[in-house]
Amino acid sequence: MGFLSNLLDDNAREIKKYQKRVRQINELEPSIKGLSDEELRQKTDEFRRRHENGESLDALLPEAFAVVREAAKRVLNQRHYDVQLIGGMVLHEGKIAEMKTGEGKTLVATLPSYLNALSGRGVHIVTVNDYLARRDSEWMGQIHRFLGLSVGLIVHGLNYAERRESYHADITYGTNNEFGFDYLRDNMVTRPEGLVQRELNFAIVDEVDSILIDEARTPLIISGEADKPTELYYRVAKVIPRLKVEEDYHVNEKDRVVTLTEHGVGRVESMLGVDNLYDDLHTEVAHHVNQALKAHALFKRDRDYVVKDGQVIIVDEFTGRLMFGRRYSEGLHQAIEAKENVKIEKESQTLATITFQNYFRMYNKLAGMTGTAMTEAPEFRKIYKLDVVEIPTNKDMIRDDMPDVVYRTEEGKFQAVVEEIGERHAKGQPILVGTVSIEKSERLSAMLERRGIPHQVLNAKHHEKEALIVSEAGQRGMVTIATNMAGRGTDIVLGEGVAQLGGLHIIGTERHESRRIDNQLRGRAGRQGDPGSSQFFLSLEDDLMRLFGSENIMGLMDKLGMDDSIPITSKIITRSLENAQHRVEQRNFDIRKHVLEYDDVMNQQREVIYAQRRAVLMGENLRDNIMDMIEKTVADTVSMFSGESPYPEEWDLPSFLEYCDNLLLPGHKLTAEHIANLNKEEVEELLLNEAVAYYEKREEMFGAELMREIERAVILQVVDSKWMDHLDAMDMLREGIGLRAYGQRDPLVEYRHEGFDMFQSMIDSIQEDIVRYMMRVTPQVAQPEQQPEEPKNISTNRDEEQPLQPVHIGEQVGRNDPCPCGSGKKYKKCCGRSA
Repeated sequence: MGFLSNLLDDNAREIKKYQKRVRQINELEPSIKGLSDEELRQKTDEFRRRHENGESLDALLPEAFAVVREAAKRVLNQRHYDVQLIGGMVLHEGKIAEMKTGEGKTLVATLPSYLNALSGRGVHIVTVNDYLARRDSEWMGQIHRFLGLSVGLIVHGLNYAERRESYHADITYGTNNEFGFDYLRDNMVTRPEGLVQRELNFAIVDEVDSILIDEARTPLIISGEADKPTELYYRVAKVIPRLKVEEDYHVNEKDRVVTLTEHGVGRVESMLGVDNLYDDLHTEVAHHVNQALKAHALFKRDRDYVVKDGQVIIVDEFTGRLMFGRRYSEGLHQAIEAKENVKIEKESQTLATITFQNYFRMYNKLAGMTGTAMTEAPEFRKIYKLDVVEIPTNKDMIRDDMPDVVYRTEEGKFQAVVEEIGERHAKGQPILVGTVSIEKSERLSAMLERRGIPHQVLNAKHHEKEALIVSEAGQRGMVTIATNMAGRGTDIVLGEGVAQLGGLHIIGTERHESRRIDNQLRGRAGRQGDPGSSQFFLSLEDDLMRLFGSENIMGLMDKLGMDDSIPITSKIITRSLENAQHRVEQRNFDIRKHVLEYDDVMNQQREVIYAQRRAVLMGENLRDNIMDMIEKTVADTVSMFSGESPYPEEWDLPSFLEYCDNLLLPGHKLTAEHIANLNKEEVEELLLNEAVAYYEKREEMFGAELMREIERAVILQVVDSKWMDHLDAMDMLREGIGLRAYGQRDPLVEYRHEGFDMFQSMIDSIQEDIVRYMMRVTPQVAQPEQQPEEPKNISTNRDEEQPLQPVHIGEQVGRNDPCPCGSGKKYKKCCGRSA
């Protein structure tokens, strides 16, 4: 039967295929072993030459792997196991290698990273935090440097030069956040020399389930301060308290809606000196009034928020906890700050954003490794086109995974956990306890303190301290409490005499929504054939037990007269729980897939904009592009005013000429009489000739070289400004699109259609604004600096920060000042619409 099951097991067949190549590598070992250090290093040059001459990386694999294995022996005194060679082949093929904890994933990555670096196109090894990236680059980097490859490191706090140098190394270690943010920053620079990344060639993602699934829920966002004055918030906040409920506004607390009455509108207009609050000219004031009214009538101090140290901090409505760093959107937070008369923090505007799914799918080849991927294999295949291969362990796994025990109440469960810890600790057996939250960790810690049991508590905040604590968790008598995700990437080595005590014992205090997280916790014990054990302690009050439907079990316990201290140990309950977890996993996958479907719409647009932006950035001569834009703008202008009539005398010629003055030909001398005597085609030809002549005159005045620089700066500035506005508009569309479902319309289809129309409008608007600017811009373009610019005054949503200096064109004009083009309109309503 074992033979038959292996025959039918796809994974076993895969492993058998790899074992043939393992034998090839092992046969090379004696000859490679006989090489001197210098001869071993020269193998790198030989492989590169052979690859340049057409030999594939696949063909080079056996020799390259044999060389890396020998280098690891000499440098680190570590020889790759045969199963690690298999893991390396799986990664080279662009798949996920599932390898149990302690199987040496970090060492495995040196094999495919060396092989793929021979192409000269770069390899990124991605880890979850700065500590692990730095550790791995220094530790495993020794092998690569010994073999003549350069190694880079991308972590928080590097300057431009350090980043650029690291990205141009053969192999670059870094964190997922930094790689993603650098991609976004590269698409914000205004000079080619400001770019730090090169081609996204090959990425090996460590803890791939954590990065591509857990972390992928939150997109990377770079934001900057929005140019919105704060005085209006204070001004409106003084007016609102003078309004009377019911007479001036109505409050619907159930639906959390507040609206002005007609009488209230009149009072607000009178107090603010506005003639018509809902006129187009006063949309900003109307928005401020609405938000201030909400802040006054619906949001209560010490219920919805608190004021602490001069800051308005939101209170979580479910937990009652203060949510530091979170802010209400659309100016509501600023309205509450004005109401409480504290300092108003500036609003932020999204400058660039991308999800991890869409960032990592841009790599030519993507691979990953983790101890737990099989439970999420369908998601990896569907979203990333990544297959999962389960790698056999070097030594047989002998960990004893005991059935779950279930208690009536959470208090009964924790009492039992403390008793279990006390008994095992008395023998000297080390224990690692996994909790689902910091709050539960602190609760258990307090109970252990009362029992006088020494222990360590950690969470995933301080990576260096975390790794040190976790590495010592296998020592005799150690008791370590950790949130389930803490300490990943660090081996737990058993102390002296611990194996005889049963090895490391794992206690889970609650089942996670994902079986994968539970498996990660269990996987901390039993590395490399070590003894170990694991058991989960659950209660009917746990979240997942309530989802599973614990009322039936609770009723059974009542009938049997079982109290809080008596557990149920049942494989049926364990299986039922795993089924419940499977259902929750499927629901979470559907949610992530839904988010990605919406982001894919944005991603298509992002790719178009970034590709065009990169072409502008790298282009030598943009004059032909500008001429094409002028030609299209002329055609669009004539078409807009002609309507269905080919006869200019039937057009609104005064408006047509004014529009031409504002857009194409500042201060032109064309007259209605002249235009009226021409046909439509002749008008278009005249306008185009006049616009081209005007442009050529400006080019002659500035000089061709400066004109090319101005063209590049103007295009980039307009594209960036319009793209930022478009991001905001797409966010607003996304927020409200769900309501379309009530009208029996698919919100995603609607989002795609409307998003496409908005994108097309943005493209047209970009073209129009570029032409308008180029016909008016003064040649005060920022001159190249010694160092490429680093972005300034921008921040990210992941506690990272990296500097962008916009190129300023011409003198700075206030948004409410008269437009310098002479149209008579405010700057923000004319040439400043994209500024």
